[in-house]
Amino acid sequence: MTKTALITGATSGIGRATAQEFAKNGIRLILTGRRTDRLDELKKELGEQTEVLTLEFDVSDREKVNEVFENLPQDWKQIDILINNAGNAHGLSSIQDGDIDDWDKMMDINVKGLLYVSKAVIPSMIEKSSGHIINIGSIAGKEVYPNGNVYCASKHAVDALTQGMRIDLNAHGIKVGAVHPGLVETEFSEVRFKGDTVRAKGVYTGYEPLKPEDIADIIYFIVSRPYHVNIADLLVFPTAQASATVLKKD
Repeated sequence: MTKTALITGATSGIGRATAQEFAKNGIRLILTGRRTDRLDELKKELGEQTEVLTLEFDVSDREKVNEVFENLPQDWKQIDILINNAGNAHGLSSIQDGDIDDWDKMMDINVKGLLYVSKAVIPSMIEKSSGHIINIGSIAGKEVYPNGNVYCASKHAVDALTQGMRIDLNAHGIKVGAVHPGLVETEFSEVRFKGDTVRAKGVYTGYEPLKPEDIADIIYFIVSRPYHVNIADLLVFPTAQASATVLKKD
């Protein structure tokens, strides 16, 4: 039976690469994001390999999330796999110099957005006593580093929520896990440095970072394991990285 996967933040980076990997393996896709043009491109690209439904909304908009899921077409309501990938980082300031608007954006998307989408999807998984949820965390959810304060707090919350979900949903036969990447070359740093492309590019120079496809390959491996196998918590680094603050550059 063909499985249906929902991927949030599917328009770039890890989300997009995961959509491509899943399509290649015949998984039906519900792809969400805030950029309609990119969603349209993805549907055109991947629609040749599998069925694709695209949904344009912001995961941090609770009313919109509820509206979208209440109105899903009947043949898309049974979601087998949820990839909570949507996330962001804004700024890299000390706690005393931090921008409260940046803090709100990170907590709203990284934590509350994950909760809103999960809350909408979990009931159908409980109903059929099966499902698989993978939350995309970060090394920032395992270690706190200088000027990472609120972003690290948001990803520590993802780590805690993953553990809480796994405990609470265990009785319903639902698998829950998290993948915590280290340095992955995506648009992430451009957002964090607010469009400063030179500074963003510097994050990935002097060593070979992970690519979104590396993480997508791992995510597919996790969801393709037999039902009795749950990869609960996985930290993934490029070889050059040893921790949040230790990186070997040429």
